[in-house]
Amino acid sequence: MRTNPGNTEFPSEISVSPGLFTRRTFLTAYIPDPARSCSTTGLCGQSQTDEAASRRTDRKKARAPVMQGPPPPKRQKVRKMMNGFFKSVAENAVFAAEFLLIIVAVFLVALVLEKLAYRKNSGGIAKERVFATRRMAVTGMFSAIALILFLFEFPLPFAPSFYELDFSELPALVGAFAFGPVTGVIIEVVKILLKLLIKGTSTAFVGDLANFVIGCSFILPASAIYHFNKKKKSAIAGCIIGTLILTLFGTAFNAIYLLPAFSRLYGMPLDTILDMGSAVNPLMTKGSIVSFVVCCVAPMNLIKGGSVSLITMLIYKPLSPIIKAGKQ
Repeated sequence: MRTNPGNTEFPSEISVSPGLFTRRTFLTAYIPDPARSCSTTGLCGQSQTDEAASRRTDRKKARAPVMQGPPPPKRQKVRKMMNGFFKSVAENAVFAAEFLLIIVAVFLVALVLEKLAYRKNSGGIAKERVFATRRMAVTGMFSAIALILFLFEFPLPFAPSFYELDFSELPALVGAFAFGPVTGVIIEVVKILLKLLIKGTSTAFVGDLANFVIGCSFILPASAIYHFNKKKKSAIAGCIIGTLILTLFGTAFNAIYLLPAFSRLYGMPLDTILDMGSAVNPLMTKGSIVSFVVCCVAPMNLIKGGSVSLITMLIYKPLSPIIKAGKQ
């Protein structure tokens, strides 16, 4: 017997007993039969699953942002700087390896001097931590200041154009006075690395090596003498001795190593470089490398060491309480 309560039309094949038409039978009548759907749509089992998965994938692709055009200018600039840095390293791999070995050697010398000074001052026990948190924070800040000063270079009237004066050793010396020779060396290393990443090298790393080694030849003795006996007289003596070592070592280092290396890496005859010095400095004997470094390099290093020492003596005492606040 068929029933049609409420004059609702249902498929003719649905048959229930009178008075037993319920919500369940109503829903059952309209639940799609898999077999019927299969015969109607032609999609069964795995095919339906694949189609649903494909629709979900399409919706995700539609929602995903589409990157069009070149990368942002800032990203392009960073990528260009990194590519330039690694290209310079690859082109001068041997010299870059020598540079790295020199950095390691100087760091070890600074570490030994610092440990000896702390043991002397603490009764045989080195209590100061080389990588204390505040010490590294101050080192990072001074490295940034050193980089800024390093970017401001001033030509000298008595030296060729590739010799320029900068005061980037000032933060390194102040940091070395405050925490020890290791801090000064780290500031020098970070300064050079940041400069290479930002500006690259225009001297095949020769100028960068010169700045690092000659700067450390000033910072290491000055800070070591001060830390073995922390008095004003020791600081003054350290600055004077450091300036003298800077001048003598820088002069000899240029004559023995840097100028020949510069000539070799650039394929430029050494006589051409010497002629550049005699063209701006009449006191120099033409064609003499000794005369070149004495007349051009030594005065520059003497001016640099003396000015940095003088400024350090003027500012270190007022800055010392601030730098060492909370020092462990």
